[in-house]
Parts: sequence; C-alpha cells; structure tokens
Amino acid sequence: MDQEQCTILVIDDEKSIRRLLEKELARENRKILTAEDGRSAKSILKNHWIDVIIMDLRLPDVIDLELLVEVKETVSYVEVIMITGHGDIDSAVEAMKFGAYDFIQKPFNLERLDLIIDKAHQRALLARENRILRHSRDSDRDQVQFIGNSAAIREIKFLINKVAPAKIPVLVTGESGAGKDVVARMIHERSTCAENPMIIKNCASLQKELARSELFGHMKGSFTGATDTREGLMAYAHDSTLFLDEIGELPLGVQASLLRVLETHTYRRVGEKEERKVNIRLLFATNRNLAQEVEQGRFNEAFYHRINAFTIEIPSLKERKEDLPLLVDYFLMRLSPDNSRYTVVDSAMNCILRYSWPGNVRELRNVIERSIILAENNIITEKCLPRELLSIAEEATEDLSLESMEKKHILKILNFFDGNRQKTAETLGISRKTLYRKLSGYEY
Repeated sequence: MDQEQCTILVIDDEKSIRRLLEKELARENRKILTAEDGRSAKSILKNHWIDVIIMDLRLPDVIDLELLVEVKETVSYVEVIMITGHGDIDSAVEAMKFGAYDFIQKPFNLERLDLIIDKAHQRALLARENRILRHSRDSDRDQVQFIGNSAAIREIKFLINKVAPAKIPVLVTGESGAGKDVVARMIHERSTCAENPMIIKNCASLQKELARSELFGHMKGSFTGATDTREGLMAYAHDSTLFLDEIGELPLGVQASLLRVLETHTYRRVGEKEERKVNIRLLFATNRNLAQEVEQGRFNEAFYHRINAFTIEIPSLKERKEDLPLLVDYFLMRLSPDNSRYTVVDSAMNCILRYSWPGNVRELRNVIERSIILAENNIITEKCLPRELLSIAEEATEDLSLESMEKKHILKILNFFDGNRQKTAETLGISRKTLYRKLSGYEY
C-alpha cells in the first residue's frame, strides 16, 4: 500500500520550511505541493487530490483551528499533520480532537515526520478504499466475459477493444437483462484506469430530489437534512470509471450538470460556489429510446448528443439464439456447485432454443440456476424447466393443420356425448356414414 502515489500539501508561511520539507520529503512515489497561507491552500485543495496535509498551527490568514475544521468538513478523506511550536502542545492536542491525525514539533525530527506521513497515507488509502467499495459492485475481480460467437457479439467485442483505451463517454443500449453492465465492465477492465474499482450506480434507484447530492456531494447546511459535508460519486470515481445505468431516469437538471462534467472536467458540490476538477471516465446505459425521449422533452438534447457520440447496441437474446448453447454451457460451469458437470438433454435444449427470452441473459441465468437445483443425477430434463418454457415448446410442436384440427373437434364432440355417434353426427351436421368413415381413419 505504501507504494501508492502520495500527494502531500505543505502549508506554512515560512518559505525556508516549505523548501526544506519539499526537498527532504521527496520520494519517487510522492508529489509535494506547497502553500504559504490558508487561501492558497484552499485553491490547491479544489484542484488536486491531496492525501496528506502538513499544516502549521499558526497561519497569517487563519484564526485558530479554522482551516483544519474546514478541511475535515469539506475534504474528509485527507489526513492532516500539524506543525507546532514549543508552546503549542495544548493547541495541538485540541487539533487532534477536531480530526488532525498527529502533530510534530519544531525543530523537526525528519525521520519521525517521514514515518508519520507513511502511516497517515496508509490510513487515507484505507478510508478511500472503504468508501469506494460501498459504491462498487466490482469486488469480484474475475475478468468479465461477453459470451457468444454470433456476428453481433463479435462486433460488440471489436467495439469494446477499440473504445476502451480512449477516455470518451460511451452509451450502451439494449433491453433489460441483455448485458449492458457486462459491456461497461469490459470497457473499464481494458481502460487505462483498470487498476481502480469501477463505481456503479443505477439512476432508477436515486431519489430525484437527492440525485444531485448523490452524484456531486453536498456542503453542510446546503439543504434540509444536510447535517454534514459529504463527497459524491464524482469524488469516489476520481481516476477511475463511473458507470451510470438507466441514465434516462436522471432528472433533466442533473443531466445538464453531467454535461458540464464531460465538457470541462469540473463539478460543484451542492451548496459550493467554486468548481472542483475531476479525472473521470463516464459510461452510460439505457433500455429507453433516448432520441424519442429528447423529442418528448424528457431528456436533455445537448447531453444526448454528447453521450451518443459512441454507442454500443446490444441485441436481445432472441436475436442471437445461436449463442444460446454457449451461454447454457457457461452458466452450467459458473453456477454448478463443486464444479460438478451437468448435462442438458436434447428435448430440454429444444425448449430453451424455442423460447423467446423476454428477460434476456438474466432470465436464462435464473432458469439454469433453477434447473441445476432440480436436476437428478446432474441431468437437466424438461421437468427441470419453468412452465412457460414447456408451454412455448408444446405450442411450437403442435400440429395446426386443417386435418388435425378437424380430428380434435370431432373427438371432442364425441366425448361430450359420451360416445353417442348419432348425436355426434347430428351436432356436426354430417351423416353417420361420414362420421364412421372419419373415425375409422382415426383408428378410433
């Protein structure tokens, strides 16, 4: 962990101390920035991702612990080390109550300061990782795959490999359950920020009135209920990828703010006046027709044209049924307990091939998982499949010829009259001789 890049901000009004620390703390994995007062420090914090701050307890434009309190409220992930004079021990202890990580007295023991910096950096990294994981479903680090060998899937894989290294936004479209999230994860894993977790958010789960806060963060007191300052997904996805699923659900005003992020690489937290810089890759997905949404005034036109520059459209499963056997084998391998081998009999596979799969790949996965549970001796038969698959298969194999329908109707009427052929012939409007001839042909 200590080999991760560490950006350190030194805040001290004495130029000699700034130069000393800039020189003595320099390492291959460290970046040192300096500020002479609170004002310049705030400017740096808005434009750089800082891990550790080394701050003089007394600055010319700062009253007491004002800057420390503001930093911990607005940039909570930063760890702060206070520089104190001989008579400032009580103030240093008070600073730790307000969130300072540690303090060091003048004149410096540089070895001790170096050790404190490393520990503070490790703590900052751990806190950041914990925050990211709360918003990330990327804990399974196995490389994702888009299963299939149809022409459509080969084209999608080609597009993924082409666009992944670029930092342009990508819009993934397709029906629910078709695999839009898989495409997004494949793009991230092949991108330049693949070493960092991808942050995923389904916009349909956002409360409209809190969507802006969730994405961009907010300042304490900026709205009713904002009892503290919080970072948004933009901060968590810094130097990584933010995947916004169901983008069509996002309020129009927030869409406009996202457009600004794409154009300027800056954003503002709710209640904040100044812009913050962010290095982020944005991916979007939807099952809606966004062009129609624009026409009907439900989607921001400028935002649509910006994210629609590179689109990957995923076909439904019914449009690529040649991929079904591969997908079945894949899910049997992934879902079977203890790596047991399962077999699907031909009649069951025929049911799978005939079904239209309105829930797409997600529905297929659920069906295979259910079938594994119901299978006996690791053999999946029709009995293991849901009723809707069997009924579709029965309809597909039903003989709908005129001769077959006539036979069914005659036998139905005959059964209604308990085999009375006279009443059957009269009801059908045919002679008894004709009825006998037809029944003889049915070997009845």
